[in-house]
Amino acid sequence: MDEEYDVIILGTGLTECVLSGLMSVAGKKVLHMDRNNYYGGESTSLTPLDAVYKHFGMGTAPEDLGRGRDWNVDLIPKFIMGSGKLVKLLIHTGVTRYLEFKCIEGSYVYKGGNNKKIFKVPANEKEALSTCKCLKIAADLTTGMCGGNALALYRSEAYKDAPMREFVERVQLYYSSLTRYEGGKSPYLYPLYGLGELPQGFARLSAIYGGTYMLDKEGCEIVYGDDGKVIGVKSAGETARCKMVICDPLYAMDKVKKTDKVVRAICILDKPVPNTKDACSTQIIIPQNQVQRKHDIYVSVVSSAHSIAPKGFFLGIVSTTVETDNPEAELTLGINLLGNPLQKFVTISDLYEPVEGSEKSNVFISKSYDATSHFESTCDDILDLYEKIMGEKFDFDKVNFSQEEEQQESH
Repeated sequence: MDEEYDVIILGTGLTECVLSGLMSVAGKKVLHMDRNNYYGGESTSLTPLDAVYKHFGMGTAPEDLGRGRDWNVDLIPKFIMGSGKLVKLLIHTGVTRYLEFKCIEGSYVYKGGNNKKIFKVPANEKEALSTCKCLKIAADLTTGMCGGNALALYRSEAYKDAPMREFVERVQLYYSSLTRYEGGKSPYLYPLYGLGELPQGFARLSAIYGGTYMLDKEGCEIVYGDDGKVIGVKSAGETARCKMVICDPLYAMDKVKKTDKVVRAICILDKPVPNTKDACSTQIIIPQNQVQRKHDIYVSVVSSAHSIAPKGFFLGIVSTTVETDNPEAELTLGINLLGNPLQKFVTISDLYEPVEGSEKSNVFISKSYDATSHFESTCDDILDLYEKIMGEKFDFDKVNFSQEEEQQESH
């Protein structure tokens, strides 16, 4: 490793892989390293099913759950807003050619009080006006009773104090995502074969423009000069020199702070979620003000329709920001909405973000993935890091190569 690089990227989570692609496209000499032997880092998709059971220390998978290789299980599940920032990044970098997506079939919101059930967020005028009850729900959504969470996608009651312009822009994003694709039943998309396909797509983009990838690298220790600025990364006794490092928090624990905890439950199901008209995929938001909490609870469901499970099986994932000393109990309502899971895997993860001024050492650190069921906050982090690194906001119009142009650039 005698070469010097403009940037070394540590970790292959989505944030790091997107930035790897963008840095390579911008002409930077990029080396991308990971301690793991797979892409995705903490947000990888595990396959086969035995790997999931092993990851959670539960032995081997039972035979009655279908062929193990048909499972692709996201450890940190999220959906993609149809008109959101990630779709714009995918389109403007051409990474869409490596991926296939399907729309999520329905978006639901939980209402407490006397009803205590889920209601479909109307996807069109017909649904909104089909019954008086639906009309009442639609009115509640748009007037803010649940709309701040179900449509504007705020994670708390912050929408009550937010500027009206911001609230309207968030609802416009929901609406434009919903109507972007013909016959859309929700504003959300999900890639076939799981979210692990996303970082790999951007890794391919980086490789086209000369980026080098090294997985299963021991150590990956950041090395600093006498002035406190990064000079390289040490792995297996060798040091690769560089001018800057981009990394996930686990590679720079001395420069991050813990902000919250997230609890997630991955549930294997053999039936659709009750009260969703047998939808093969859905999202349910449980607004915090409906269950006397400070944070929403998110329920995401995908199935064999997305090539992540054998036919007849579903994956339901429930997540929220931890508020008590019994995190798993905080997911009870969401898990109950799924029906009767065949198996449940629970994780509790710390959330980190860089401490103020950490970038002065030329080390740029991403934030941990939060409990939300979409990628908008992750993309905000990506674009913020890009601006800090490049000294200018990301211009989507500058990265809009056709496939033919990219092939020419790679030769």
